[in-house]
Amino acid sequence: MAVKNFVDELRWRGMLNDSMPGTEEFLLKGPASGYIGFDPTADSLHVGHLVQVMTLTHFQRCGHRPVALVGGATGMVGDPSGKRTERNLLDEDALRHNQDRIREQLERFLDFSGSVNPARLVNNYDWFKDMGFLRFIREVGKHITVNYMMAKDSVKSRLESGLSFTEFSYQLVQGYDYHWLNKHLGCTVQMGGSDQWGNITTGTELIRRMGGGEAYALTTQLLTKADGTKFGKSEGGNVWLDAQRTSPYKFYQFWLNNSDADAAKAVLIFTTWEQAHAEDLLARHAKAPHERLLQKELAAFITRLVHGEVELQGAVAASNILFGNAAEGLSTLTEQQWLDVFEGVPQADMPRTALEGGVSIVDLLTEHTGFLPSKGEAKRALKEGSISVNKAKADDTRTVGTADLISGRFILLQRGKKTYFLVKAV
Repeated sequence: MAVKNFVDELRWRGMLNDSMPGTEEFLLKGPASGYIGFDPTADSLHVGHLVQVMTLTHFQRCGHRPVALVGGATGMVGDPSGKRTERNLLDEDALRHNQDRIREQLERFLDFSGSVNPARLVNNYDWFKDMGFLRFIREVGKHITVNYMMAKDSVKSRLESGLSFTEFSYQLVQGYDYHWLNKHLGCTVQMGGSDQWGNITTGTELIRRMGGGEAYALTTQLLTKADGTKFGKSEGGNVWLDAQRTSPYKFYQFWLNNSDADAAKAVLIFTTWEQAHAEDLLARHAKAPHERLLQKELAAFITRLVHGEVELQGAVAASNILFGNAAEGLSTLTEQQWLDVFEGVPQADMPRTALEGGVSIVDLLTEHTGFLPSKGEAKRALKEGSISVNKAKADDTRTVGTADLISGRFILLQRGKKTYFLVKAV
């Protein structure tokens, strides 16, 4: 089977950080198996994991066999790389649950059922659970010196703040993963973020010392935003792939709100578009950046991939309602979408009975909701035409009643283009 140049694929996408000598040439010889490890300490991946998910995706699309390793055993230990403190450790039941959920999410990106180069998911707990401590230090620990382990940046950076023996031993555990996968699944390439270089090369060293075999290493660049901050974070923290943790609307908005510089990097990494298509899109965006074509195409692609077409269309409709002037789509929002779209917008509960006889717009804006501080200001705003009810301009003769409730529960008040207030009938 012919393969595409995977290393070159990462290179033009701006993802490649480093690789061991000979890696690119080895991968051009034919299909190979390569793996990346994922932390299973949560039941969902987040945007911070997506660079590695896409690395496996590009690996498979180039004709190779991707292996996703869920670190059930290492999740019980904790990787010190990039961490300042020791993490909380989980029990086996929680880790197995997280593994199942992570597989469901990976299935949106990787083909686990193909007949040529299907993806595999493995859990290192399966080969560590019966390995006692004495056997581990006899069969594995004797091959790597303390001096070798101390020289790793992930260890040196933690010596002053303190590093437990558990965390110190992490690179041996991860190194043995590579040895086991090399021996049992024929994995010859381990990939990961640039902060994993020390752990990955420990694995290649173990393979060499524990019987030989071909073993290569490749790392991708850690993705940061144009302002230097970590990519994948929002004001509320991680942007999750799980719809219960981060709604499809918020997920879509995260990508839509990328700056031009960040979106230009992201479209290369987080899509499977061919180089010509990506470059054409970048050129079209550069001619009219105010239209935000790049952000819209990126947000649509990745939201569709993670959440599906129906949720994407709902997110697009919700965005058009919030940032457009049309009222038509308000009634199409589900109750959850209302709450997602207007999270953070000032809100007030109002008895449904108070609306049954109709309420003057001035009283609604002031006494019932507190949206505006006084009746005088409400009257001025109405006179200048800056008040809308459910996206429709209102004047001081407007009465608001139960007929104005959308989805039987909501009334959207607005002053100007950007100041919203949500009334919830109870």
